[in-house]
Amino acid sequence: MTSSMQDAPLSGTPVPTSARLYYGWVMLPLSMLAIMATSAGQTYGISGFNAGVGASLMLTETELAKAYMLGTILGAIPIAYFGHLMDRFGLRKTVLVAITLFSMACILMAATTNWFLLVISFCLLRMLGPGTLAMLSGNMMAFWFHRRLGSVEAIRKLSLSVAMGTVPILNHWMLERFGWRSSYFIWGIGIWVGLFPLFYFLYRNRPEDVGQSLDSRRAPEANDVKNVLTGMPFAEVVKTSAFWALSTGSGVFALVMTAIVFNRISIMEQQGLDGIESAYMISALSATWAVTQFLSGNLVDRFPPKPFLILGQLLFCLSVLSLRGANSSAAVLLTGVLMGAGQGFYSGASHPVWPRYFGKLHLGKITGIWMAAMVAASATGPYFAGVVRDVTGSFSASLLIFAVFPIPVAILTLFSDFGPTPGRRPISNGLA
Repeated sequence: MTSSMQDAPLSGTPVPTSARLYYGWVMLPLSMLAIMATSAGQTYGISGFNAGVGASLMLTETELAKAYMLGTILGAIPIAYFGHLMDRFGLRKTVLVAITLFSMACILMAATTNWFLLVISFCLLRMLGPGTLAMLSGNMMAFWFHRRLGSVEAIRKLSLSVAMGTVPILNHWMLERFGWRSSYFIWGIGIWVGLFPLFYFLYRNRPEDVGQSLDSRRAPEANDVKNVLTGMPFAEVVKTSAFWALSTGSGVFALVMTAIVFNRISIMEQQGLDGIESAYMISALSATWAVTQFLSGNLVDRFPPKPFLILGQLLFCLSVLSLRGANSSAAVLLTGVLMGAGQGFYSGASHPVWPRYFGKLHLGKITGIWMAAMVAASATGPYFAGVVRDVTGSFSASLLIFAVFPIPVAILTLFSDFGPTPGRRPISNGLA
């Protein structure tokens, strides 16, 4: 390969750094802004406009869910290619392209006039936002932190919890005042104007670009880049039980969470509750997610991730069962707490495993394929729940099926190896 990340020139002119500042702490808020920007393509962001989009385009709930499913599946396919571009050209160039394309996708959504264009808009929103931009944001910190990666990732993901708790309210406010078309136009312009200049002038691929080293302000040594950019080729990665445990676990969370969030208002109404109860559940979910994710991320810097992965899966199972029987505000809040705790423990423990166990040489391709599978899984959830509801008259059967999904994944996780913990063994060749 003539052009690869290890051969790429340093990105831009080196940025002068203070001896008291590690530039990784500048990169952290940039990665947080990137993940928050994906809200325009996330289910919790899109679902707030469902009623307006459906009424404007004269679509039923099932037709809307079918467009969302088809667009998401189609959008999942190219995500792995963006991961390949990241490995080849570096994160900086790839994320600038992703921000520009995602902004254009929001503007296209604002111009959607029929079901076919809606499928294309959903495809681009899901591919470029929660697919590509989220994948790139998730890989940023791995090139700046190793021993504290779990803690830093926990901080980064707080921004997603904040976005989940605030964006639905913001979207509701914009919908009331501007309508869904103008709201998406505002999202598109706002994302590009707000992010592109920041990433263009401040973002750097790795510490060596600013005269620093991984985890440290010290000057880089000759072999620092070579040591950091090592790792398993994808052909070896897919042979590990860890890859399949993490992939299926993330897929289950994506599928079930998307189905519940997309249909949350209808689920509440079916159980004799007001639509506002769904907002309470999302608020409880996002708050608990933030706390448990921060706790889990800090713990996996010192302890093996397996117990926290399994705990997250079991709590998620309980949360879906709780939702199935929820008939009061208290039960809805309990559901949100359990669901947030399950998601928080799992995501806080799982994300640092990718660079620590599989390395960073092919991290873009590995996480790109993982993210593509996760986005594709999320596509089937809302449609499956909608079909079951049409056949049986309620969401009860689909929720019961969803509650079973985490159990075999927890068993697979129990018998998988996720590598050593950074706090217990020294770094060797850039791997934990």
